[in-house]
Amino acid sequence: MSTLTDVNTPDSPPPAGEATPEAPKIVLTIEEIQKLLPHRYPFLLVDRIIDYTQGKRAVGIKNVTVNEPFFPGHFPGRPIMPGVLIVEAMAQVGGIIMKQMPDIPEGLFMFAGIDKTRFRRPVVPGDQLVMTVELLWVKQRRFGKMQGKAEVDGQLAAEAEMMFSLVD
Repeated sequence: MSTLTDVNTPDSPPPAGEATPEAPKIVLTIEEIQKLLPHRYPFLLVDRIIDYTQGKRAVGIKNVTVNEPFFPGHFPGRPIMPGVLIVEAMAQVGGIIMKQMPDIPEGLFMFAGIDKTRFRRPVVPGDQLVMTVELLWVKQRRFGKMQGKAEVDGQLAAEAEMMFSLVD
């Protein structure tokens, strides 16, 4: 993992496992994301993790460009990122959290359910999708539930509760 530091950061360490406004944020590059997630082009929908707290929360970004493979058909003349791909992008940020949980067996996390999903604004080329995903619970080291939200320029674009199951 990489860390970003601020020149004005005090020398005292942050509380264990917590990122504070003064503490360096844990950042994951695309190369580090690819070591954790099995997704690849055209289905890897997270470009960077800009803030990560192990076992709790991750904030990821997706830079949406006109070159995305879905835009020619969704919709010609009015490109809009499909809502299911926004939810998938949030789920991939959630996968970063699950893959780094201590004591979780190896395997592939897949969707087990999606609840309370709402789409609030379209996501279009040129937008930067900022996805915040928080872990709600983990059961039997095989099932997890997360709350996700996706924003563009501080405006809520989508939100969902997502459930995951570990597949051997």
